[in-house]
Amino acid sequence: MDHTTLGSLVVSAQGLGCMSMSEHYGPTDWDRATSAVRRALDLGVTLLDTADIYGAGHNEVLLGRAIADRRDEVVVATKFGVDRSAGDHRRRVRGEPDYVRRSCDASLLRLGVDHIDLYYLHRPPQDVDLAEAVDAMAGLVAAGKVRHLGLCEVDADQLRRAHEVHPITAVQSEYSLWSRDVEAIAPVMAELGVGLVPYSPLGRGFLTGDVAPDSLGAADVRRGHPRFQGDDGTANQRLADRIGAVARDLGVTGAQLALAWVHAGGRRLGLPVVPIPGTSSPDHVSDNVKALDIVLEDAVLAELEPFAQEVRGDRNGPLQASATQARS
Repeated sequence: MDHTTLGSLVVSAQGLGCMSMSEHYGPTDWDRATSAVRRALDLGVTLLDTADIYGAGHNEVLLGRAIADRRDEVVVATKFGVDRSAGDHRRRVRGEPDYVRRSCDASLLRLGVDHIDLYYLHRPPQDVDLAEAVDAMAGLVAAGKVRHLGLCEVDADQLRRAHEVHPITAVQSEYSLWSRDVEAIAPVMAELGVGLVPYSPLGRGFLTGDVAPDSLGAADVRRGHPRFQGDDGTANQRLADRIGAVARDLGVTGAQLALAWVHAGGRRLGLPVVPIPGTSSPDHVSDNVKALDIVLEDAVLAELEPFAQEVRGDRNGPLQASATQARS
């Protein structure tokens, strides 16, 4: 396993996103998910990503139990800030200091650990200034409860202001062949020495070629996502089919091609980039890690370059959009 450095935090060059092990993408299975986590560790994956809202705490409990006897092999990353207590369609992003401290203590308890290696604010807060929330997070570092701080889905000005309060180790934002918005802040990230942790590097499964808009179950949140619906979903399926054709020509899977593109994007942007593809399948974990061995030639990268501009539909579904209007 190759490794890279986010700020001063050394992690595997590819991580594992754990959200789907608890909710959103259809039926879940505790034992299968635990096996996926253990397979990742066996392959040298160290960065494991969760959040307090995934499964209303279920995901942190699952992850904590899966790593209980292997804690020293793991860089635990979790997130706080999105408050779902009033229902998903009344979400709000909180960052008041007391909420920050209580959220951290609750995550430590669910995870069964004495510190969190990388603690993210899940979105810029809607109730206080971002600097106030980051200052409270810095207090967690001083108390020894957290080692490194991260932010999710911030713009360049927000990142600069936060970094002035306390060094930011990583920004987690969507980044893939069909979502490249975060490239706009890459120069500031490089200037400040901040790494990028892309979530949904497989386009919420679309880029794998295994997820079609008409194949999603009733409990799958992607049924309501703009890029999976109606004419946009149909058009995007044609794009995904093109990705699949390129992958077949190279003798790799669609997922491996998508991940190899993200790694190439990091090199192009001059940033340490550690994607966290999400899966609860041990076999998919193994297949995804193999993407680290794929180096895409310039001709392939040129063929893939227009893809993001051709994608139709907003990248955020209604649940994500409800938590994006921050105060600062």
